[in-house]
Amino acid sequence: MATTLAPRKDFNVEVSDYNLGLNLPQTAGTKLWFPMFVMSVMGFVAGFIIHVIKANQIATGGEESTIASFGHFATAVMFIGFASVFAGISFAIARILGGFRSGGGSVQEATKSDVQTLKMPTSAKVFIGLMAMGMMTILAGVVGHLIVGAQIAGGSAEALAMSEQWSIWLEGVRRFGVAVYLVAIAFGLATIVTVLRFQTTRIRELTN
Repeated sequence: MATTLAPRKDFNVEVSDYNLGLNLPQTAGTKLWFPMFVMSVMGFVAGFIIHVIKANQIATGGEESTIASFGHFATAVMFIGFASVFAGISFAIARILGGFRSGGGSVQEATKSDVQTLKMPTSAKVFIGLMAMGMMTILAGVVGHLIVGAQIAGGSAEALAMSEQWSIWLEGVRRFGVAVYLVAIAFGLATIVTVLRFQTTRIRELTN
C-alpha cells in the first residue's frame, strides 16, 4: 500500500510497493490534449471564414451594424481557437508528466524495490491554477464579444456606437488571459525539469 512517508530530503515523494499510475490531472491530459487541438483548428478555420464574410461585406458596402457584429463574432471564434490550443499544450504537458510518473513507477516496480513517486511539485500546482485562470479570462473576453456582437446584430444603436470601445476593452482582457496562460505553460515546463531531475536521481539509485 502507498504511504505518505518521505524517506529523502531532496525530493518530496510517496513510497509504495506498486506503480501508482497517473493522477487525475494527468489522466485528463491524456484524454483531452488531442480533442483540444482539434477544437483549436476548428476555431481558427471558423474565425477565418467569418473574417472573409466580414471583408466581403466591407467590399460590397454592407451595413455598418453587420460589419461590426461580424467583427466581434470573428474575434470571439478566433480566441476560442487560441484558448483551445493553449489548453491542448497544457494537457500535452500533463500527459508527458503522466508518462514519466507511470513509466518511472513501472521501472522501479520491475526492480523489486520500493516505488518512489514524486508528489505534485509546487510548480505543478501553480501551473494548474494559472491554466484555469488564463482559460477563464480568455473565455470571459469571448463571451463579451459574443454579447456585444449579438446586441449589434439585434439592432442596438448604443452597442453599435460603443463597438470600437468594447473591442479595445475586450482586447485587454484577452491579452491578459493569454499572458497568464503562457506563464502557466512556463510553470508546466519547469515541472517537467523537476520530474526529470528526480527520475535521473532515482535511476542512479536503482543501479547502485
